[in-house]
Amino acid sequence: MQSVFNSGLLERIAAADSLIAFDFDGTLAPIVADPAQAAMRGTTRRLLAEAARLYPCAVVSGRAEEDVLRLLDGVTVWYVIGNRALQPLDAIERFTAQVGAWRPMLGVLDRLSGITIEDKGVSLAIHYRNALDHDRARAAIVAAARRLERARAIEGKEVVNLIPEDAADKGAALDRVRKQLGCAQTLYAGDDRTDEAAFALDGVAGVRVGESDASAARHCLRDQSEIDDLLDRLVALRPRRVLRPEEMWRTAPRRYPE
Repeated sequence: MQSVFNSGLLERIAAADSLIAFDFDGTLAPIVADPAQAAMRGTTRRLLAEAARLYPCAVVSGRAEEDVLRLLDGVTVWYVIGNRALQPLDAIERFTAQVGAWRPMLGVLDRLSGITIEDKGVSLAIHYRNALDHDRARAAIVAAARRLERARAIEGKEVVNLIPEDAADKGAALDRVRKQLGCAQTLYAGDDRTDEAAFALDGVAGVRVGESDASAARHCLRDQSEIDDLLDRLVALRPRRVLRPEEMWRTAPRRYPE
């Protein structure tokens, strides 16, 4: 895995008709103890807004679209893709009912200190970063997840994500957007296992926050603080013609799908 700043990738992205896309938690914003308190730094907000005026830009998150829009707080990007928009429209109701049926079966976890269950409608995120014994908390979550029907567990940074086994992922959502735009190249930055499906897409330049030999991403940032350096470099390298959404027949920001 190579540092994105020493690879020539950013120069190629800036010179081409490129889509740039980002995960939110752990990428655009630092990981925090309470997910509701997540926020971008002021410098990240400014640089993301400037980058989105120069490139087609998407934010792809496991959060609900409304939550991502709240956290962007006025920063206009071209697409906001939340957890419901990851899924085909005809499957959302089924997935919501399935996830709702899981919640009572996870009551044993409510009695464990430091574990928080975040209900995202079409998925659950079970956080254990506040647990005193992370190994014990993770083991309890994994054991509880095994008792659920048709559930897929994806482990992240001090979190276990539970999604329906046939649910779509960030890779499918990113692929829909890049095909719709017809961009020649795509850069996607993320930090977790839920981002691996996007990293693995043919033709996507994956940039992982934190180096990992197990990742499909070929490029990396040292840590989350370098997201500002990435955005700053993308802005500095880009020709100064400002892109306007109406030039590509749509209005920003846009939730996907409409």
